[in-house]
Amino acid sequence: MDYINIAYEVNQGIAWITLNRPERLNAMSPEMIKEWTQAIQTANQDNEVRLIVVTGAGRAFCTGLDLKSLGKIKIENGEVEGELINLGLVLMAAMLDSPLPIIAMVNGACFTGGLELLFGFDLIVASEDAMFGDTHAKWGIRPSWGLSQRMPRVMGVMRAKELSFTCRTFSAQEAREMGLVNRVVPAASLKEETTRLAMEIIPNSAEAIAAIKDLYNRGMEQSLQEGLRYEQDKHYVIQDTNERLFGFKKR
Repeated sequence: MDYINIAYEVNQGIAWITLNRPERLNAMSPEMIKEWTQAIQTANQDNEVRLIVVTGAGRAFCTGLDLKSLGKIKIENGEVEGELINLGLVLMAAMLDSPLPIIAMVNGACFTGGLELLFGFDLIVASEDAMFGDTHAKWGIRPSWGLSQRMPRVMGVMRAKELSFTCRTFSAQEAREMGLVNRVVPAASLKEETTRLAMEIIPNSAEAIAAIKDLYNRGMEQSLQEGLRYEQDKHYVIQDTNERLFGFKKR
């Protein structure tokens, strides 16, 4: 597929997806969301790909929906019309359901819908220069891609409410302290450190990681008892166990 709104390349087992609308601070149009989803699906089907990294071109990661494109879209009672919302939900599901680990490499501004989509990633590495914020209330729009349910589970309900009610901008270091970000690194070494993290993951069992990712994600959606039952009842295909154990025993 020829991409216009993103860039896609595979290198050393990593599929790099770059949101590529720097002139709009990588604000999302319907076309960008579709291409981002397609890139995830393409990576899933590529046997050479073991991990996905998503980043932004220019000085932003993703500043949410392109408000100029919203001028052509119906908004009523703070709800954006169904098609655009559905595109975002499909993208979120594609990331959560992907068997591959997906890392957000946050290089700059990440606001509103961009922040909302961060909760579809498995790991987040942020530049010291990255800034975050939930500005739904600033624009009179309600979240529709899961932020109201996922953010309090990650950061705590009181903190999530404060951020959503005030619409304030917060730093990468604050994001790390609140549990949103795994690592904060200097901007100059962002790609190097993200690649280093990826290379810590790639040698491990891809099938086991896919199973563990599913257990974590499904468990987040259920009560503790339901999650424990899911973990006990769910079965996966992990074919490299004996080979790995045999290699361990030979040491």
